[in-house]
Amino acid sequence: MKIYIGSDHAGFYLKEKIITLLQGEHYDVKDLGAFSFDNHDDYPDHVFPVAQAVVGEKGSMGIVIGGSGQGEAIAANRVKGIRAVVFNGQYERNDGVEAPDEIALSRDHNDANILSLGARFLPDDVALEAVRRWLTIPFSGDERHVRRIEKLDREN
Repeated sequence: MKIYIGSDHAGFYLKEKIITLLQGEHYDVKDLGAFSFDNHDDYPDHVFPVAQAVVGEKGSMGIVIGGSGQGEAIAANRVKGIRAVVFNGQYERNDGVEAPDEIALSRDHNDANILSLGARFLPDDVALEAVRRWLTIPFSGDERHVRRIEKLDREN
């Protein structure tokens, strides 16, 4: 599986760690920048190429990293065919019960094809484990989920 990855300055160092992890697990990784730390770069410049590459290559997936992951997901989701989700850690619900596993549901129910991470919110070990899990969870293919994704892909 080919994995496209990109980040701005806030996610630059986490991106390098994720690339090392993925290469160690024999994924085909394509780094789309940033290629050096530049405190003044802009996340859309690194996110749009990832989103366009994922749409252009069936079966590929993408990872984008920024400070919060929010802007990165917004940018990626502007590209038709992208279903980007943000992960900034697993939380408990207000009643103290752990929330459903976001990483699993984003793949199983939504067939998410880009994972957006907030480097300022996630410890490196949590981010790396999230990436590892996200890449191994398949889309369920359940009819109700397929139907919903098809509605997302329609022209509005």
